[in-house]
Amino acid sequence: MRWTSFWVVLLLHQCQYTCSKVVAPPLRRLPIPSASQLKWQRREVIVFFHFGMNTFTDSEWGTGEESPALFDPAALDTGQWVDAAAGAGASLVILTAKHHDGFCLWPSRYTDHSVARSPWKGGRGDVVRELVDAANARGIDVGLYLSPWDRHEKSYGLEVEYNEYYLAQLQELLTRYGRISEIWFDGAKGEKAKKMNYYFKDWFETVKQLQSSINIFSDAGPDIRWVGDESGSAGSTCWSTVNRTVLRIGAASLESYLNTGDPRGTDWVPPECDVSIRPGWFWHKNETAKPVSQLMEIYYNSVGHNCVLLLNVPPNSTGIVSDDDKQRLRDFRAAINSVFSTDLAAGSAAKASTQRGGEGGGFAPDNVLDCDDQTYWAAEDCDRGRGHWIELALPRANASFNVVRIQEAIAMGQRIMKHEVFADRKLVAKGTTVGYKRLHRLPSPVKARRVKIRITKSRGPPLLSSVGLHYDPFNKGSSVAKHNNGTEA
Repeated sequence: MRWTSFWVVLLLHQCQYTCSKVVAPPLRRLPIPSASQLKWQRREVIVFFHFGMNTFTDSEWGTGEESPALFDPAALDTGQWVDAAAGAGASLVILTAKHHDGFCLWPSRYTDHSVARSPWKGGRGDVVRELVDAANARGIDVGLYLSPWDRHEKSYGLEVEYNEYYLAQLQELLTRYGRISEIWFDGAKGEKAKKMNYYFKDWFETVKQLQSSINIFSDAGPDIRWVGDESGSAGSTCWSTVNRTVLRIGAASLESYLNTGDPRGTDWVPPECDVSIRPGWFWHKNETAKPVSQLMEIYYNSVGHNCVLLLNVPPNSTGIVSDDDKQRLRDFRAAINSVFSTDLAAGSAAKASTQRGGEGGGFAPDNVLDCDDQTYWAAEDCDRGRGHWIELALPRANASFNVVRIQEAIAMGQRIMKHEVFADRKLVAKGTTVGYKRLHRLPSPVKARRVKIRITKSRGPPLLSSVGLHYDPFNKGSSVAKHNNGTEA
């Protein structure tokens, strides 16, 4: 009898251990983002500062023949720039250290076309240094743009000589100013510009050697890609994956591919949406900032389509961000917060078609409600022929929402290819990719007791880190996709 009791107790302990054991996560769906790419994606909104010789000549593309004497901001205040960016919620600012005119905002040893030859601060100023110091003091990260096209440098057009010159300036920027989070390259140049073969591979390898955690932006990545337009709009289908072997910097024929990405892509190169708050990229006295409603439209079409929004805010010729632009940035952030600071799905009861490992496995449906993107609901590998879905029973039936937010656990790869959203069994939204964040704006406010997200096509079992329901008072239903009044089968 004693031996029988012993074995019963032992079996109960073993069962308890087995039943409480956390199940291992599913295999990642390659490719996956690096740690620096994940950090970049979570920023959502970052700010570009186009500032330089063009600011003082009222132009967008300078000639390279401008006198350095023209550069003389009377009250340059990079701390005010960074404060303006922070007002929009940005945690990263990028500066045009050199634009196409070749004028350098730091005292480069390799050219006389820089702030060192300007009257500003008697030729002893350094805009890059001032911006880096101001950003560091406020806990904001810094990125730099160094234009490949240089209309001033005499060696431009001479393949070896110019690439040596460019690499020398790149080394200055990446060794003098501490940690740089993003470096920007592009293929922009005029139709009549001299032919020039840029050694992008050499540039990229040099950048990674000097700053291993930096993100490199270009049409071809390798870390971040251009979205293919300058309107701040990604495709309604937007993959973070592409095949880098088909990409070429400056190739206009690839803009559609850049805009949507590639579900068969072998490289994780997510898109960045660049757009200016004003019509031009540089400051012009007769231009004004876009209204908040337009900025919100851009937000939905960029951040809401699995991208990061890079919003350009050009400082004026005095050397500060104009008061109107600064206020517009604050209003933009206030509008975002007014929509997303309240989640009407909070407190819901969640259930799903399946759950990896069952109860206690660590992948419960209610993980989508815990405000932690490190946790997620994971479906079982097999959908048992019924498809994958997750449903929220809302705590308040009378609450109205007109925005549905869905987020994948992208650290495990991007998976969802098609999905639908139902409110009390009525189809209210449908789409393709989700990625880091998908925002569906509904044509009119919806009241429902239950909201279900059905994943109809996926590369492996779906992993959702967050689902939210929000009310956008600015959403008037225009330009919002309408769906057939279907019902769930």
